[in-house]
Amino acid sequence: METKGVEKRPPLMRIEDLSFSYGDVPVLKHVNFTAHKGQLVALIGPNGAGKSTLFKCILKFNKGYTGRILLEDQDMMQMSRTVIAKKIAYIPQTTTPVFNYPVIDIVLMGMTGGLKPLESPKAKHIEKAEKTLEELGITYLRDRGFGRISGGERQLVLLARAMVQDATLLVMDEPTANLDYGNQFRVMERIRGLVKDGYSVIISTHNPEHALLFAEKAFVLQNGEVKAAGPSKEVLTESLMQQLYDVEVRLLNTEFDGQEAKVCVPVRSTR
Repeated sequence: METKGVEKRPPLMRIEDLSFSYGDVPVLKHVNFTAHKGQLVALIGPNGAGKSTLFKCILKFNKGYTGRILLEDQDMMQMSRTVIAKKIAYIPQTTTPVFNYPVIDIVLMGMTGGLKPLESPKAKHIEKAEKTLEELGITYLRDRGFGRISGGERQLVLLARAMVQDATLLVMDEPTANLDYGNQFRVMERIRGLVKDGYSVIISTHNPEHALLFAEKAFVLQNGEVKAAGPSKEVLTESLMQQLYDVEVRLLNTEFDGQEAKVCVPVRSTR
């Protein structure tokens, strides 16, 4: 159940009584959730909770759901994929390139929806891509092969590709998966910076600290059901973490970026 509160920003996405099954196996069960404009929302939960399935429903990869997904008050089931691509940019968990395209070409691929068939990017498109690389601090990667850069650098390049798409919402499936500790932090800082610049972002993550340190709102799934939703620091409790992950934890208060913050410290497994 979502916590109560006064939210002055307009809703960006509303999920209403969403259910989805693979065959006879229910995966999502009567999910309700609202994300507002200008928020960083963390979707968390254990393996098999339904996070990836929910993203597939949002992106219209899974169509056989019941309930509604509204984007800016429009029913997404009635929207074409072309329209959705102009409003939502998807950044996958991992990308294994088949061809070693230069980074600048990977970023330019984010603009294909705005080009005519067989039309090549013009100078203004290249300039926009280069400016986006500069904003993310990765101009040095411009001419490097996408297949020969680090995992953290790839995620930042995929962020750049999403940014040039000019979408309203960025949907990111475990953007820090398989990254080392330093790259996880750097990528999350970039994501938080995008929100400050006006983007709305929904990420899925297995790390509760990403929600506690970076996300304004947490949306918690377990066994396809919503266990909690609301301000991250309020809904992510020690008892909830233990319920989700079978690990006893302590939430400790600290200071982060000049503000008070909570960190999650595992104590022992309860199994």
